[in-house]
Amino acid sequence: MAPSLSLLLKQSQSLTMSRQLIQSIELLQMNHLELSHFIAQEVEENPLLEVQSANEAAAADHEDTSPHPAEASSEFDDGLVDSALLRDGERLSDGLDADFANVFPDDTAPQRADAPELLEQWKSMPGAGNGKAYDPEDFVAYRKTPREALIEQLPFALGAASDRLIAQYLIDQLDDAGYLHTDLAETAARLGVAVEDVERVLHVLQQVDPPGIFARKLSECLALQLRARNRFDPAMEALIDNLELLARRDFASLKKICGVDEEDLIDMLAEIRKLDPKPGTCFEPRFSETIIPNVVVRAAPDGDWSVVPNSDTLPRVLVKRDYFAELSRSCRKKGEQAYLKERLERANWLERSLDDRAETIMKVTAEIVLQQDAFLAHGVDHLRPLTLKAVADAINMSQSTVSRVTSNKYMLTPHGVFELKYFFTASIASADDGDAHSAESVRHRVRMMINQESAEAVLSDDDIVDRLKKEGVKIARRTVAKYREGMSIPSSVQRRREKRAVAKAKAKAKGL
Repeated sequence: MAPSLSLLLKQSQSLTMSRQLIQSIELLQMNHLELSHFIAQEVEENPLLEVQSANEAAAADHEDTSPHPAEASSEFDDGLVDSALLRDGERLSDGLDADFANVFPDDTAPQRADAPELLEQWKSMPGAGNGKAYDPEDFVAYRKTPREALIEQLPFALGAASDRLIAQYLIDQLDDAGYLHTDLAETAARLGVAVEDVERVLHVLQQVDPPGIFARKLSECLALQLRARNRFDPAMEALIDNLELLARRDFASLKKICGVDEEDLIDMLAEIRKLDPKPGTCFEPRFSETIIPNVVVRAAPDGDWSVVPNSDTLPRVLVKRDYFAELSRSCRKKGEQAYLKERLERANWLERSLDDRAETIMKVTAEIVLQQDAFLAHGVDHLRPLTLKAVADAINMSQSTVSRVTSNKYMLTPHGVFELKYFFTASIASADDGDAHSAESVRHRVRMMINQESAEAVLSDDDIVDRLKKEGVKIARRTVAKYREGMSIPSSVQRRREKRAVAKAKAKAKGL
């Protein structure tokens, strides 16, 4: 049969995801910070959108019912703050006196004559007056970069210009932890200097702040810090040279190598713990990230549990439809009308998507609270095994939706703040054919058993298995070992060595 070409018309159905559907799914998975950035960007691009949180809405409602709102707003609008304060000097002075009375004792309070000077100081502050020039960064202390902090020390450490050039090159080769991994011979060849000069400059740089920087390995980093503390004696040097034994907690071998007894070895280990294995990170700003719960669970008066959404994590987006109508009346070109219509559709979509997101989070959270009521009442020991499928079937949603909702979302409970995914754990069979146990609750029991053991009765993994079996938990020894290693808990042999050494040191200290 000879090949031939032909045109065929065929109908078929396919499921495609629109851009808005994809963004709705992404919106569901966003945490509070990501959601805030997304909404801020949408408001910036869309003139028909504005953000109003629940607290701001309540405050706005309160202001609407307050007397004489026009007078309160007109007095301080658009750059009239300065003139209002200067015009009402008596009121300003009275306010300053009232503030000073709360801060200073009676005998140290500034006099009323100081008010004009303080007013001038206030007017000279960033953002004073109409507030348009306010920038929070004006009040933030400048943090030097690691390179800037190290280069500032070079004039005090090195005198020759050639040495400073070598030092600047070595500074640029540091990693984030403050270690130097470059080859000195290669560096000397690249800079066209002798290797001895590079080694000499490196030796000087290892004396600058912070101690331990410019080390080429961990043992050298710790040795530099100990030298700065004048604690690098022969015994400590032997300990630093055998860090692999310290990692294995082989205290018996360390005592022989270092030539010290148990008490001295414990003191040396305490000194090691005070050192910084990553000295370069001291330049980095340390910010403590606060977790904001999305929902709050409280005990209700009727004995049940009350699930309340946190308004701080659910920003309200309002569509300015009156503004849309006003702009539509003034538009003359067809392109302007199309733009406004597209912006209105986008604003309506975002408003609906945020409402759906909040509703979905509440549904999933309410079902988790219903399934884990024993945990809320009694703690981690009563955490039940739970799967995404069980929650999805109960609220008639897909498992993928429940998975997205529980990612980066947090719940405030009577026992602390927990991520929603924390409540989904594997099931461990019961030893007496009863209800299954949650893997997280079993892991918590293992941790509590090890924390309560003494130096004379350290529990092996088999001992923990036997104890759990008596409590109705059927678990294998390798599972206990996996849980223990996951919690960074050493083996029973290592724990016994450490506990006995600490116990002997304490007993010796009491005898003295």
